[in-house]
Amino acid sequence: MDDHPNHASSHDPKTPLLPIRRPLQNQHFSFKSVLPTNYLFILLGPLACTFLCLFVDLHDHGSSRNMLAVLSWVFIWWLTEAVPMPITSMSPLFLFPIFGIASSEEVTRSYMNDVISLMLGSFILALAVEHYNIHRRLALNVTLLFCGDPLNPRLLILGICATTASISMWMQNTAAAVMMMPVATGILQWLPEGGLEVQPAVNQFRKGVILGVIYSAAIGGMSTLTGTGANLILVGMWGSSFPEEMPISFSTWFFFGFPLAVVIFFALWGLLCLCYLSKGSTGVLSCYIDKSSLKREKELLGPLDFAEKMILAVFSLLVVLWMTRSITDEVPGWGSLFHGRVGDGTVSVMMATLLFIIPNRKQEGEKLMDWNKCKKIPWNVILLLGAGFAIADGVRSSGLADILSESLGFLKTAPQLAITPLVCLVSSSITEFTSNNATATLVIPLLIQLAKTMSIHPLLLMVPGGIGAQLAFLLPTGTPSNIVGFTTGHIEIKDMIKIGLPLKVAAIGALSLLMPTLGKEAFIFSD
Repeated sequence: MDDHPNHASSHDPKTPLLPIRRPLQNQHFSFKSVLPTNYLFILLGPLACTFLCLFVDLHDHGSSRNMLAVLSWVFIWWLTEAVPMPITSMSPLFLFPIFGIASSEEVTRSYMNDVISLMLGSFILALAVEHYNIHRRLALNVTLLFCGDPLNPRLLILGICATTASISMWMQNTAAAVMMMPVATGILQWLPEGGLEVQPAVNQFRKGVILGVIYSAAIGGMSTLTGTGANLILVGMWGSSFPEEMPISFSTWFFFGFPLAVVIFFALWGLLCLCYLSKGSTGVLSCYIDKSSLKREKELLGPLDFAEKMILAVFSLLVVLWMTRSITDEVPGWGSLFHGRVGDGTVSVMMATLLFIIPNRKQEGEKLMDWNKCKKIPWNVILLLGAGFAIADGVRSSGLADILSESLGFLKTAPQLAITPLVCLVSSSITEFTSNNATATLVIPLLIQLAKTMSIHPLLLMVPGGIGAQLAFLLPTGTPSNIVGFTTGHIEIKDMIKIGLPLKVAAIGALSLLMPTLGKEAFIFSD
C-alpha cells in the first residue's frame, strides 16, 4: 500500500529508471529470477481455485464447492495484493457467472445497494467537510480536549476512540466511522508524510489512530439496541420465536451490552498502546503536536463562515435522520411513514444532493459542492464494498452458508462452559466473509433450534451468536467501517490482523465471562 520509494537514492534524478544489470557470470540461476514472487502469487489464486474444484466434494451439486474455490482465489489475491485490490474486487463480476454461482445481472446488483448509496453520500459530505477545512477545526477541538499538556499520546488515542465509540452507540457503525475518520485524518495532518526518513513512531501512531477509529465504531455499536443491525435482528428473532417471553428492551440490552463494550474497549486501547506506542513516541510526537501551538492555530481559523455552518447543519440533520429513521418496535421512527421503503442510503444521498443546491456565499452562483470536487471519491472503496456484498450473496445462494451452519451441530456435545466461546468463535469467523447482519440472520435461527434440542435457554446461544457476528476485525471486507479506515492508505491487512486477532480473542473471553454472570441478571434466565 505504501507508494513511497524504498531507498532514499530513488529521489535522486540521476538514478537510472531501470536497474543496472551485473555481469551474468556472477549470477546463479533461480526460479525467482525467472518467475518473480508477484507472479507466483497471481498464479496461486487460480491454482487454489482449480485444486478445490477438482479434489473437494461438499456433497451437493457443486455450487457450494465452486463458491469455496472462488473465495480462495479472491482472498489469496486480496491478502497478497498480487493484483491491485480494486481490480481483485471486480473479479466476482466474471468469476461468479463463469463458475455458475450467479448470473451477470445478479452479481452486478451487489455493487449498488442501500449501504453503497450510504457510502457514496457520506463520501460526498466528507469531501465537503475536507474542502472547507471543517475536519481540521473538529480535529483541533478533539486534540485540545484529550492531548494533555505536555502531549500524552495514550490519552489522545483514548479520546479519539472514546469519541468514536460514543457516537457509534447512537448511530450506525459505518456512519460513525465516516463521521470520525476526517477528524482522525485531520489530527494526522500535523504529522510529517514520508517513507523511511520519517521516524517509525510517527507511522506507528498513524496506524494506531486509524485502527482505533474503525474498531471503536464496532465496539460502541454493541452497547445499545439500536447501535447496530445485528442487535436488532437478534431481538427481533427473540420476539418472533418466543412471543410468550418477556421482550428485550433498550434498557435490558444496555444493562448487559454497555459493560461488555467497555471491557472490549479498554482491551482495544491496551492493544493499541502496546503495539503502536513505543516508549519514545511521546518525545517524537511532541515535536509536531503541541497544545499551545494548537490553541494559536484554532484562533487563526476564526469563527465559522456561512458555508461551514451550512455543511455542519446538513451533517447534523443527516445524523439525526439516521438515528431516528428506525428506533424500536414501540417507537418505529419516521421511516414508518414511507412503509420501510426509505433506507440510510436514501437519506445520505438526499443530504449530499443539498450540497449541490445551497450557495456557499463566497462567489456568485457557486454552491457548497460541485462535481469537480467529487472526483476524489474513492471508487476503489465502492468496488471493495460491492465485492463484499457479492461474496455474501454468493455464500448464501450457493448453499455454502448452509454447510457452514450444519457445522455448528458439534455444539450439542460441547460442555456447558464451552458453549459461549464456541458459539462466539464460529459466528465471529463466519462474519469475516459475510456482512454482520447476514451472519446474524444466518446463525441465530440455527442457534434457536440447537437450544431447543439441548434444552437450554435460547439466549445462552443467541446472544453470543449475535455479538460474535459483530467481531469482524480481521479483513477490510468484514464490515463497511473497516473499509472506511482501509481506504485512508495508512493501514494494511497485516495491521488489521495484528490488532484484530487478539482483540477478537479478548472480546470472546469477555463475553464468556459476562454471559453466565451479568447476562443471567440482565435477561433473567436460569440454567
